[in-house]
Amino acid sequence: MRSPVPRFRDVERQASGVQPTQWLPPCHEQPNNMWFIRDACGIICAIITWLLVFFAEFVVLFVMLIPSKNLTYSLVNGTLFNSLAFLALASHFRAMCNDPGAVPKGNATKEYIESLQLKPGQVVYKCPKCCSIKPDRAHHCSVCKRCIRKMDHHCPWVNNCVGENNQKYFVLFTMYICLISLHTLVMMVFHFLYCFEDDWTKCSTFSPPATVILLILLCFEGLLFLIFTSVMFGTQIHSICTDETGIEQLKKEERRWAKKTKWMNMKAVFGHPFSIAWLSPFSTPDHGKADLYQYVV
Repeated sequence: MRSPVPRFRDVERQASGVQPTQWLPPCHEQPNNMWFIRDACGIICAIITWLLVFFAEFVVLFVMLIPSKNLTYSLVNGTLFNSLAFLALASHFRAMCNDPGAVPKGNATKEYIESLQLKPGQVVYKCPKCCSIKPDRAHHCSVCKRCIRKMDHHCPWVNNCVGENNQKYFVLFTMYICLISLHTLVMMVFHFLYCFEDDWTKCSTFSPPATVILLILLCFEGLLFLIFTSVMFGTQIHSICTDETGIEQLKKEERRWAKKTKWMNMKAVFGHPFSIAWLSPFSTPDHGKADLYQYVV
C-alpha cells in the first residue's frame, strides 16, 4: 500500500495520520437481493404517501364518481384514475425496494485491490465510512450507510436514495402522481359545477358539510402534490439530460466523465432502445455494459 503505484487514497477521512491498511475490513459483504432501508422517518413518509393516495381514491370514487348520474363519465374517469394510481404506487414500490446502485460494502481489501491490476498512476478512492472502493461519481449516504453510484439525493418519501438503478422508477412516480393530481383537480372543478347547478344532497352520498370538507381536503392535497411532483419531475429530467446529479450540481464538482447527447442520457436511465417500456414500472431498464468502477487518473 506504500508503493508508488497504484496509489490508494482514503476520502473524507477525518482522523489524521491513519494508514490505509488500518481501514481495510477482513472480508466482503454478502449480496442481498432484498433492499429496504430501516429508517423510521423514511418508513413513516412512505406510509403517509400510500395513505394519501388511498384517501384520494376514496374521495374520487365515493364522493365524485359513484354518485354521478353519467355512467360513461364515471367509468372513463374511474378507469383512468385507478390506472394512474396503480402505476404511481407500483413506481413508488420499485423506487423504494430497488437497490439504487450501492457499492459492495467492505470490498476495499488489499487482495481485491491487487486483483484489479491497476495501471501505474491510477488512483483508487476508498470510503472510510463503509470501507468500500468508491467509484467515480459515487457518494456516501448517511441514511443508507452505503456509497451509491450516481447518487442524486436521498428521498424520505420513497425511503431510499435515488441513484443509478432506481432513478427511472422515481421519475415515473413523480410523473404519475403529478398526472393523478391534475386529473383529480379537473374532476373536482366539474363536480363543483354539477353540485352548484343541482341539489347538494343529490350530488354525493355524504351530507353536504362532509362533502365540502372532503373536497376541500382533496383539493389541498391535489394542489400540493401537483406543485411538488411537477417541480421534482422537471428537476429529474433536467438532471438526466445534463448528465449531472443533484449532488454534483450542489457541490459544483468538476466534470470528469464523457459528455453525451440528451437522448443518449435519457436512454441510459430508461433503457435501450426507446419503447413503451419507458413508462412501465415493471420493466427493468437495460443500462448497457458499463464499467462498475471508473478510476480517476
